Parts: sequence; C-alpha cells; structure tokens
Amino acid sequence: MPKRRDRHARGLRGPLSRPNAFTGEAVPVRRRPSNAEFFLICLDAAVERIQEAAPAALSRIDVGAEDVPVPDASWAAHRVPLAAALEATPERHGQIVLFRRPLELRSHTRRELRLLVFRTVVEQLSAISGYTVEMLDPKGITREE
Repeated sequence: MPKRRDRHARGLRGPLSRPNAFTGEAVPVRRRPSNAEFFLICLDAAVERIQEAAPAALSRIDVGAEDVPVPDASWAAHRVPLAAALEATPERHGQIVLFRRPLELRSHTRRELRLLVFRTVVEQLSAISGYTVEMLDPKGITREE
C-alpha cells in the first residue's frame, strides 16, 4: 500500500516537490495569482506608470480598490459604476476607488483587464486633477484598440 493515497478523489496529499538538496527546504510551487491579487497587481502597475509620466498628478490623491460598489438610488437600473472619484479639499486628500468585479466582468482576458484598469485610473485622475489624458498617458496606451 502506498504511503500517500488519493482518498475520495480529493487530489494529492503531501508536498508536490522534493526538498532542495542544498538547503533541505521544500521548493515552493508557483501558482497563478487569484483574481483579486491580479487586480491589485494591475492597479499598482497603472499607478506606477502614471507616476513615471506625471509625478505631481498623484500628489494628495489616494487610489484604492473595492470588490463591488455600494448600491445607490441615483444609479440607472442597467448601469453599474466602474470607479468613483472625489476631488481633494484643503481638509482631505482626493480619492479614486476602482470596483474590481464590474471591471472584471467587462474584460475577457487578463490583458484586457490590465488595460481597462489603466484606462479607468487615467480617466478618473484626469477628471479630478486637471491633468489631461495625454499628460497622464503620453505613450497613448488608453487609445490602443
């Protein structure tokens, strides 16, 4: 009888790789990031790209993410917002919040999601900061088709 069995078809039990011969530690198995992790990776990449193009655009602006927007009576029945933005005031920083699930549902691939997140951040930042889309995206990524 083998040491490790596949009881009730639940999959492998135990480590998937042998320990490293030099360190004696198990070799970590790489895995694909979850949808939520990938969304945050896309958001970080978008913010970094904007900081390279226009470093002052993100001063006093906080960028964050939520899973879904809170329902509001002012919405149309067939439309859900992709993001929300608040302008900065002397008392508080400006805020941009991207909603993960609506953005994921509108993209078919992870590449499309990465582009959609970047476009959404650029549009929201342009609306509240006074920077034009061309200043925030000088390479023209938001105009790609």
